[in-house]
Amino acid sequence: MTVKLRPGESQESLLKRFRHEVTKGRVLSDVRRRRWFVSKSEQRRMAKRKGIRRARKRQRQSTRRE
Repeated sequence: MTVKLRPGESQESLLKRFRHEVTKGRVLSDVRRRRWFVSKSEQRRMAKRKGIRRARKRQRQSTRRE
């Protein structure tokens, strides 16, 4: 991520813009994910579990709306 200092901009606002860009670019989540090696089979297992949780959440939300 690159953020250039604008004329008359304070260091605090520059840092705030940088943090916003990092969050928007999902840099930290990518770094955290790559911190440890995860095998392909483990990635599939994790994705399956995540999908199941997401489906359950949607089911709960749809029953509340009715």
